[in-house]
Amino acid sequence: MRQSLTAKKILSSAEALFAEQGFAETTMREITSAAKVNLAAVNYHFGSKKGLIAAVAEKYIAPLMSDLEVLLIERQADEKGGIITSEELLEMLMRTLLKLGKARQFALPVFMRLLELIYMKNQEELRDAILSRYRGSFAVFTELLRKDSPVMTDEEFFWRLHFLMGTIIFTLSNFQTLVAIEMREYERAAEIELTLHRMIPVLVAGLQARPEHTPFTRL
Repeated sequence: MRQSLTAKKILSSAEALFAEQGFAETTMREITSAAKVNLAAVNYHFGSKKGLIAAVAEKYIAPLMSDLEVLLIERQADEKGGIITSEELLEMLMRTLLKLGKARQFALPVFMRLLELIYMKNQEELRDAILSRYRGSFAVFTELLRKDSPVMTDEEFFWRLHFLMGTIIFTLSNFQTLVAIEMREYERAAEIELTLHRMIPVLVAGLQARPEHTPFTRL
């Protein structure tokens, strides 16, 4: 269903504020003021602030997962066949993030803020809603990662996956700060595309490391 002009204006204003301030920190008063609407309009179109956040999540996560799914299908249909390596899979993920970032002005900051929000302890409802909506799509990606990882318990893989996501979230959430540090230390500005690709070998190494439960070899 197509959104009305009012709904689009609310969503656009909310995205800009969420990107700058974060979801939890942005108030409904700030959103209505930026969109030049009253609270009743927000409630009518989105039900509540939670509904507005869910709409923003859908706007950013849906195309990301769709693009990632297309890349996975194309790779699986490739004549080369064989196991898709962790490096290839993470390259696909970075490509989809970059595509989203180029397509939408606030894409990467909003997406990272959203992931930060999902990980907060008081956001079980939002986390469950997003997981139930996209679990199937992301499960294909994680299962392929698992196939190219060392043998480990489900619990160990769970933590490695979240360490991986945490690294991406931290880097992109603090990208402007990291740019300033690199400029001061090396007199050159970081580029988002190069930064994302620099993460890949580090993330792959973490996934491929010896599982914690494996006994150390005695010398």
